[in-house]
Amino acid sequence: MEKISVAIITKDEERNIRDCLDSVKWADEILVVDNGSTDRTLSICEEYGARIFQEEWKGYSGQKNSAVEKAGNEWVLNLDADERVSPELRQEMQKSLEENRGVDGYWIPRKNFFLGQWIRYCGWYPDLNLRLFRKSRGRFGERAVHERVEVEGKTATLTHPLIHKTYQSLSDFFVRMDRYSTLAAQEMHRARRKFRRMDVVFRPPFTFLQMYLLRAGFLEGYLGFVLSVLYSYYSFAKYIKLKELPKSEKSGP
Repeated sequence: MEKISVAIITKDEERNIRDCLDSVKWADEILVVDNGSTDRTLSICEEYGARIFQEEWKGYSGQKNSAVEKAGNEWVLNLDADERVSPELRQEMQKSLEENRGVDGYWIPRKNFFLGQWIRYCGWYPDLNLRLFRKSRGRFGERAVHERVEVEGKTATLTHPLIHKTYQSLSDFFVRMDRYSTLAAQEMHRARRKFRRMDVVFRPPFTFLQMYLLRAGFLEGYLGFVLSVLYSYYSFAKYIKLKELPKSEKSGP
């Protein structure tokens, strides 16, 4: 049977990490790269026998690549602290690794939960992510946000989803939206993307229409409307922050 290393990055995740680790306690190895947690995150990780490394923040891609590099097994499953592996997904992964020797990475669908409800529409399902891969063939591309694994070789798609318990409250969304929109703006700025008024005027309403109408968010009822509005606001925030970046850089820290 192929051995799997689970790689997780953390900071102050005591609310999520126990359920995450409990869902992968079958793994041959659990690696946690932590960025200065001050809550009970590390003590919970110790309960599950995880190998813990405390490191300075290197960005999402850099932090996750650091965890992958420390894996003692060829196969690595990357997880976020708010994700869980179901028994059905575990069985499918192990069976696939045994039967498909020529595959180097696997796309896994995610069931995303928002305010406790599984969101089937708005473009939130199946939300395929490449998370299980050979260490020697894959790594996270250098992106500031929305980082993705890049695999050199053949990939396949699994059927059973990861469980993703994201955004426990609206306040949680706004805190993370502020951080992610800043990172997205910085990434556009590094790519020499210029601010355009049309992006601020047209992209937010297009995001809303795409999620709520084209991707059938209206079928989610109230939460579909809320999500569509929130993501249109995220779109507005990252483009307006792009306009402010050159000014903030000239003014100094």
